[in-house]
Amino acid sequence: MATPEPLIAATKMGETGFALMSTRRLLTLAGIGMILVGMIFGDIFAVFVLHQNAAHVGASLAAAAHSAAADETAAVAANFQNTGAALENRGTKVDTHVHLIAFGYLALMLALLQPWVRISAASARKLALFFVFGAVLLPLGVFLIHYVGLAYSPLQAIGWASIFADLGGFMVLAATLGFGVGIVRHFQTRHSPQQDQLLSNRSVPARWLLAGGLFLVLAGFLHGAYYAGVNLYRHEDADYRILLSMSSAAAARNHAQIDQAISDYGQLQGDKAVSIAAHAHAIEFGLLAMLLAFFQPYVQLREAWKRRWAGVLLMGSLLLPVCVQMEMKFGLLAGGIADLGGLLVIVALLAMWIGIVRYTGNIDAMAQGRQA
Repeated sequence: MATPEPLIAATKMGETGFALMSTRRLLTLAGIGMILVGMIFGDIFAVFVLHQNAAHVGASLAAAAHSAAADETAAVAANFQNTGAALENRGTKVDTHVHLIAFGYLALMLALLQPWVRISAASARKLALFFVFGAVLLPLGVFLIHYVGLAYSPLQAIGWASIFADLGGFMVLAATLGFGVGIVRHFQTRHSPQQDQLLSNRSVPARWLLAGGLFLVLAGFLHGAYYAGVNLYRHEDADYRILLSMSSAAAARNHAQIDQAISDYGQLQGDKAVSIAAHAHAIEFGLLAMLLAFFQPYVQLREAWKRRWAGVLLMGSLLLPVCVQMEMKFGLLAGGIADLGGLLVIVALLAMWIGIVRYTGNIDAMAQGRQA
């Protein structure tokens, strides 16, 4: 039985199209998958770990200050050790969340650039697999740092989890450089790539995502500029003054002043954290929306549903940073709505990922047929 001509055409498209085993498809699905896992992990961390961890850090600092006032040196050291462990626990969780999402963005960027990567299809797929393996290994290693520590490590200061995390980072770097070499070779040969469906798409969902993403990025930049100009130096000055007041209160053994300084310090850190988080999330979601705009042709869903999911993603992307900024004023209510915004982004992103998984190659086949 002869193979249908459109199927042959779709196969010949190779790495410039979206064939089943193509590098572009692999990087796209892996990239969105990593962003999804990173966001789900971040939501779980925000709900079940973040606030409890902050309370533990505050309690340990307060206990250390009271112990210093009572001249209990051993207790001061123990409380600071507890504070350091809690901060390491929080830091590794945040780094896991951030690295997964960042590598997902990088994978989507590399997927977009595939028509300009002048290397063989087999080499490109190997580089993509190498990239994905490293992009998963690094955040997994970072997550385990707090739990593995230096157990059975051949080095004095670096544990196995850190070693494997560094290996994952090296793999990502090497794969990215490999694709970069392919891009340089393309421009050296002055070879013109085939017309790319992703870059020529002008559908309604794509326009919504591009415009909405650009708005979110601009809003995030403006918010960051406002914070830097109005609050940054004030917060740095308050940071110094509160810590100085805490040490003076401990020296004077004034426990009431110690408690007040601890409360003021927690309030200050919370104010700084929500401002930075709102700024970062607005830009992050804006970039995500703009990247997803290019992949809309391969989201195999009805046009009406593509518009709905684009709207849901943009609504959640706006809701989360706005409500995060309002957490210091409205407390858990704003935090809960912010988590709902994150959930909306996750659901919309998952729907688009499923739509891409369902893609059958019809666009590539039609494009090849027009060129024949």
